[in-house]
Amino acid sequence: MKFTFILMILCWISTTRAQEADSSKWFEVYGFAQTDMGYNFNQVNQQWYDVMRPSKLPSYKNEFGTDGNFYFSVRQTRFGVKGSMQTKWGAFKTVFDFDMFGVGANAGQTTIRLRHAYGQLGHFGAGQTESAFMDLDVFPNTLEYWGPCGMLFFRNVQVRYMPIMKEHHFLVFALEMPGASGDQGVYSDRVELTGVKSHYPFPDITGHYRYTGKKWGYIQLGGVARYIGWKDQGDQAHLDTMNLSGSAIGWGISLSSGINIGKVVVLHLQGIYGAGVENYFNDAPVDIGIKNNPGDKTKPIVGVALPDLGLVAFVDLNWSKKFTSSVGWSNTTITNSDGQKPDAYHLGHFVEANLLYYPWQNVMVGVEFQWIYRQNYMAAAGESSAYTSQATKINLSFKYSFSKIFYAKKK
Repeated sequence: MKFTFILMILCWISTTRAQEADSSKWFEVYGFAQTDMGYNFNQVNQQWYDVMRPSKLPSYKNEFGTDGNFYFSVRQTRFGVKGSMQTKWGAFKTVFDFDMFGVGANAGQTTIRLRHAYGQLGHFGAGQTESAFMDLDVFPNTLEYWGPCGMLFFRNVQVRYMPIMKEHHFLVFALEMPGASGDQGVYSDRVELTGVKSHYPFPDITGHYRYTGKKWGYIQLGGVARYIGWKDQGDQAHLDTMNLSGSAIGWGISLSSGINIGKVVVLHLQGIYGAGVENYFNDAPVDIGIKNNPGDKTKPIVGVALPDLGLVAFVDLNWSKKFTSSVGWSNTTITNSDGQKPDAYHLGHFVEANLLYYPWQNVMVGVEFQWIYRQNYMAAAGESSAYTSQATKINLSFKYSFSKIFYAKKK
């Protein structure tokens, strides 16, 4: 009897608190702890031991040591906070989160890496978040951290305006930080000209339009335009005879879609084509390559925006509430310039298949097969064809997710 009475009191308190909560003002703490372990049957760049990036495969035999390496990683582990409240100008939303995947100067390390630091008020937003050129929903339900090489995946610092924010129609434009690298490397590395430094006097202009159907899914069209400049930093004597300064216009278009086939199958598709926008790709080399310019002593070589093509085709399969799978392929192809080295990256393939199991709420265990392939630009001296390399990996992951939402009290 006492137990029943106490239970009734607790239920009444819980209901009262729910009634007093203001659902228009909330704050969420979220994240997950994830452990990855697996075996690389072939060699990859040691700084990227726990991800599969075709551009990080050897460009010549045994560049990264020997085949066959076992690894453990917790670098996907994530922590974040976000919140929202209503104002007379619309909803004010903020998000801040990070994972432990070191990149750039921290490549290969387990260290804090900022993912989002972004705020939005009504139709305006500013901070670091996904580029307005990309489509995050293309990313399949996989264990691989880096993901398909041929998709757009780039978080960038930006200001954006969303003039249309309706259920079935969404339009966004953004001004984004120019020159940034997808893996946060040195900006000047995006230009493959020795002795020059990048120059970005204008922001990148990006945007996309999305139409969402009632049941079948969505389709999205995105675009980007950018100015890429470079300045020759040679001494005066060098500049009197040769000046390699120049500029190029980078551009790109993307068409992507998520198609629901019944309740079990979700098809992820994307195609990207452009030039000089490799840094927006999930895995691609430099934006600017070298082109020979014979007959001009002042500019014997010039920089050109390298044409790029990206393709993604993945299928997510929701077998039941406890089992899911994802399988698919992605490709990146670069049209190289004639002045690039034979070991320059030309194309890459990415193949992946998995089985994920959710034994309890917020808990996931999964196994995944991954295969990647790289082909260089052209054959080196003495070789009959361009060098190729590949890698196969088996990955096992354990993941525990958490989330707690706090509501403000009504006044």
